[in-house]
Amino acid sequence: MTAVANTEIDPRKYGRLLARTLPQAIRTEKENERMLAEVDRLMSKAEEKLTPEEHALLELLFALIERFEEKHYPIPEAPPHSIIQSLMQERGLRQRDLVPVLRSRGVTSEVVRGKRKPSKAQAKALAKSFSVSPELFI
Repeated sequence: MTAVANTEIDPRKYGRLLARTLPQAIRTEKENERMLAEVDRLMSKAEEKLTPEEHALLELLFALIERFEEKHYPIPEAPPHSIIQSLMQERGLRQRDLVPVLRSRGVTSEVVRGKRKPSKAQAKALAKSFSVSPELFI
């Protein structure tokens, strides 16, 4: 969704839209489903056909839904070796393909199997090789 550039929101129109939608802090799955349905309804319109008030409401709903889902459906952090294995699988790589990156067959084996965490230098090399952020491996 792109931002609406310097478009004035009509307070009365926005107020009516808010009164009809009744957005609030989401506390239950039922409330979340209701907000998601409202997002679907708004997004079913072509973006250029949304009014500035609808854009503002959509932004508010996204924030409310994101807050609820981050609290109730957290994404657990994965250990470095799991991320490496996943990236390797996505790209059709084998362990031996990482030996030039990590510079040692033994170290590569230990890092890929989770017996050893990559050093900062290795994390940077992996990040460069996979075109991702080094923080994934630290």
